[in-house]
Amino acid sequence: MKLLIKWIVKLISFFSSLMPRQWIRRCGAPLGFLWFDLLGFRKKIIFNNLQIAFPDWSEQKKHQVGRESVYQMAYSFAEFFTIPSMNAQWLAENAVFEGWENLEKARAQGKGMFFLSLHLGNGDVATNAIVLNGQPIYVITKRFKTQWFDNLWFSVRGAQGVQYIDAHGPSNAFDILKALKKNAGLVFVLDQFMGKPFGIETTFFGKRTGTAYGLALFHQKTKAPVLPVYTYEGTDKKLHVVFEPAMDTQHSLVEDKDQTILNLTQSFNNKIEEIVRKHPEQWMWVHRRWKDF
Repeated sequence: MKLLIKWIVKLISFFSSLMPRQWIRRCGAPLGFLWFDLLGFRKKIIFNNLQIAFPDWSEQKKHQVGRESVYQMAYSFAEFFTIPSMNAQWLAENAVFEGWENLEKARAQGKGMFFLSLHLGNGDVATNAIVLNGQPIYVITKRFKTQWFDNLWFSVRGAQGVQYIDAHGPSNAFDILKALKKNAGLVFVLDQFMGKPFGIETTFFGKRTGTAYGLALFHQKTKAPVLPVYTYEGTDKKLHVVFEPAMDTQHSLVEDKDQTILNLTQSFNNKIEEIVRKHPEQWMWVHRRWKDF
C-alpha cells in the first residue's frame, strides 16, 4: 500500500510537469465543489469567522469570499504535486517576487531572518520558489505521527530544498539558532489558534484568541529581523510572493520580558490581519481561529 501511494504521487507529479499551471490548479475545482457546494464541510465555521472579521459585509459577500477561499485551497492542493518539477523556467513563467530587495537588505545583516507568514495563497509552492531563487528556507511546522506518510509528504513539500523544523521537537530551539547562523530565512506561520503552554492571549480582528509566542521569543533573544512574507494568486494568473520591509519592533520592547513577548506577538497579529484584509478570498477561513483561550 505504501509503495502504491508513492508511485501514485510520482505519477501525478510527472503528469503535472507536462501541463500549464492554470490547468493544474483548475484540477482542484471538483474538490472545491465537493467540499463547499455539495458537502458544506465546515461552512458554518467559515461564515462565523467571516462574521467576526467583517460584520458589516452582506451575507452574499460572505458566501462569495468563503466559497472562493475553499476553492483556492483546492487549487493549491492540486498544484502541490508540481513542486518536484519546478525549475528556473517555471519561476520565469509563473512567479512574481515583490520586494525581493527587502530580503536582500535583511540578508546583508548576516543574522539570518524570520519570515512572519500565514495560510494565504499557496505557501508550499512559494517557499520552494524562494529557495529556487537563491534564499535558503526553514519552515517551523508540525510533523505527522505516521512516519512513512510524513516522509512521503515532506519529500514532495520540500522537493526543491526547503528544510523543516518540528514545531515541538526536542531540538527545536537548537535547530532554529543553527539555521540563523547559516543566514537562512525561518518561516513562522502565526495565523492559527494556539492555546497554552505555547500560546498567549492576544486579539485578532478585535476578538480575543490564542497565538503562538515562539517568534516573539526568538526575535527578542536574537534580534534577527522579522519580515512579513506572504503569497497570493494575482489577476495575472501568477504566483506572487511578497516580501515586506522588516518590521520596526522597537516600540514593543520594554523592560518586562513577558510584556515584550506579548507586545511583539500582538504586533505580529496586527500585521497578519492587515494582510488578510488585502486578500480575504485567499485566506484559510475554515480554521477555528477564535477558540476560547
